[in-house]
Amino acid sequence: MSTPEFDQVLQVTPPRFTREEAFTIAAETFGVSATGVEDLGSERDQTLMLVGTDGPLAVMKISNPAEDPEVLDMEALVALHARRADPTLPVALPRLAPGHGSGDDPAAYRVRFDAEDGSHFVRMYDVLPGRGRFDATTLSDAAVSNWGQITARLGRATRGFFHSKAQRTMLWDVQHAPRTRALLPDVRDPGQRAMVERVLDRFDEVVAPVWPILRAQVVHGDLTVDNALIDDDGMITAIIDFGDMGHSALVTDVSSILDSLVVDREPEEIFRVARLVLDGYQRVTPLEPIELRILGELLATRSAVTIAISSWRVAKGLENAEFAGRYNGSVARTIEVILDAGWDEVARRLGSPGRPSPDLAERRTRALGPAMEPLTYEHPITMASARGVWMTDTEGRTYLDAYNNVPCVGHSHPRVTEAIARQSRLLNTNMRYLHAAAVELAERLIATCPPGLDTVLFVNSGSEANDLAWRLATTYTGNRGGLCTAMAYHGISDAIAPLSPETWPASRPPQHIEAWEPPDTYRGLHADPSVFAAALERLAARDHAPAAAILDAVLTSDGFYDLDPALVQTWVRLTHEAGGLWIADEVQGGHGRTGDAMWSFQRHGIEPDFVTLGKPMGNGHPVAAVITRREIAERFAEETVFFSTFGGNPVSAAAGLAVLDVLEDERVLPRVVLAGEALRAAIREVASRHPAIGDVRGMGLANGIEIVSGPASSEPDGAGAAAIKDRLREHGVLVGSTGHAGNILKVRPPLAFTTAEVPVFAAALDAALGAG
Repeated sequence: MSTPEFDQVLQVTPPRFTREEAFTIAAETFGVSATGVEDLGSERDQTLMLVGTDGPLAVMKISNPAEDPEVLDMEALVALHARRADPTLPVALPRLAPGHGSGDDPAAYRVRFDAEDGSHFVRMYDVLPGRGRFDATTLSDAAVSNWGQITARLGRATRGFFHSKAQRTMLWDVQHAPRTRALLPDVRDPGQRAMVERVLDRFDEVVAPVWPILRAQVVHGDLTVDNALIDDDGMITAIIDFGDMGHSALVTDVSSILDSLVVDREPEEIFRVARLVLDGYQRVTPLEPIELRILGELLATRSAVTIAISSWRVAKGLENAEFAGRYNGSVARTIEVILDAGWDEVARRLGSPGRPSPDLAERRTRALGPAMEPLTYEHPITMASARGVWMTDTEGRTYLDAYNNVPCVGHSHPRVTEAIARQSRLLNTNMRYLHAAAVELAERLIATCPPGLDTVLFVNSGSEANDLAWRLATTYTGNRGGLCTAMAYHGISDAIAPLSPETWPASRPPQHIEAWEPPDTYRGLHADPSVFAAALERLAARDHAPAAAILDAVLTSDGFYDLDPALVQTWVRLTHEAGGLWIADEVQGGHGRTGDAMWSFQRHGIEPDFVTLGKPMGNGHPVAAVITRREIAERFAEETVFFSTFGGNPVSAAAGLAVLDVLEDERVLPRVVLAGEALRAAIREVASRHPAIGDVRGMGLANGIEIVSGPASSEPDGAGAAAIKDRLREHGVLVGSTGHAGNILKVRPPLAFTTAEVPVFAAALDAALGAG
């Protein structure tokens, strides 16, 4: 097999000038008079420490005769560029040659010297503090993380640099690893040769196809313990060599530093140290998912390349065998650990999500216990990713999400995810410190509400928001009774679970709570205000005056009945007359879910005493709030002080602001109106062919499809609804179920749902009903 084509400098023996010749070269080129010299070792040039009577004077590099002078100019320019971009970055800078021009001319940093074997270029560098050629296993955890951080800073400092000579084929650059196959015959150890070949096969299979989409720029190319100096604490004091630089993927430097720092460690230590390096790196530059996914392959490839290149150089007589192969045994052990662990497991240990184990559902049951709500489907879906209204499982199947209202503006919305990540990298703290995001979020929420609602308290979930509203209500009124709809769900706290009949046990409901049946617009039931008045009377008969009544105005758990505004206004009036307050639970119906209003209570022309927010507020990030009147908050403050450790933290506030921005910028509410109307029309058209659908109702993107037992019957069919829900999953659409009998299909997709998805939903529903 022929030698592959690559940078000629690796194919020529480095210069080997004598001690006396080095003195002469230093004096004639840079005017440095040395009395001693130390060979620092190099595979491409001759690198010497020049020493005087008082100690080190300079580091002199005498180039290989095959070296391209423009490449040397590029090395000088990139070092100068990096120092300008990051003035505290410890980059070794070249000295200007006396009488050779200004610092703007890269040629002024090199001097030509002619010898018997050809022309050489001499460069001189200041001696920087620190020591080199150290044992990486002696580095502390803090030092290891610092190495990652310095690597990222170097990448950031050079990302604006380019030079025509950066497009080169350097074998140390892992993108050119396939070329090293030609060097395999020179790997004398058959075990090492086999491992290198396996790694190169994996590179071709997994890395090469994604290489074109990786972030790319000019990189150092060989940032290792050989090309850096450290202080007594192991922190980098100098980056001393850009000889292998080139244009490549940004993660090339990550693979180099990992390869250098994990050698000679125990298997578990390899991954622990690698994660510390990555922690340091990502403090500056977060890695993209695809970069994390292939880091194990890149680490193994870098190690394999080390073996191949060093073995080839020894076989060709280009380098001392002991010096060239000093790392081969160590990196071979690194490769062995990676291969033994398996590629997927390596990716997981380096921070990339791996494939779930086949016994995940069983592990869930063991770990989470019987009180946890069971999984939705008999054959559970393990989701891997989601975007907009589409979710993808670990098998690669995509589903239309018509169920999840939590990602309000769509799964993985870039405005929200970037706001969370950006603020998280910058600062996260609590409300004991002043920060603008929480104040702005509170102001913007207040601006969406009636004038009387002027005070915001931040918490972390809808349950907490409703719990806090309940505390405020009981404190303000002095009462302890509560009212809720017959199948409501408002949270899981000790105070709010009694106001959530959906989760009530079969025994007698709580004594201080009364539930009322909301109007059943399909069957014409419970439409009279007397139903609510009777609930108040039953509460009073048990000597409980109401502290508050709470309503999810889209009646998600009761079945998505569209309420008459006059009736809701009567409920509020009756509550106030009985001494209670009104809680508008907007966790389900808020943030534009109905399309015709920001908050569902606004459709009914009422002014509640509390507005509680949760799930959609941060698009899935845990953030929630209570909006109330100042007088209520003042009464509460007379008895206690409110504080939530995470409530209103900068990251949560950034998420909340981003959601509000998206709702406005994408004109989400008008889109919701159109999508909801189109969706209900399409479902009704499907219903005309399937008598199992008794009713189609809703508002905006909060909709219910009632499944009944027969053509002329309004009898709820919970089993039928469950079967249709399962068949919809088979046809790639996700919905839930709700209602007393569980017979109402719950259709409440993310608000990214548009008229474009309506035909997909309708076709799946038609197929699911037809399959029955």
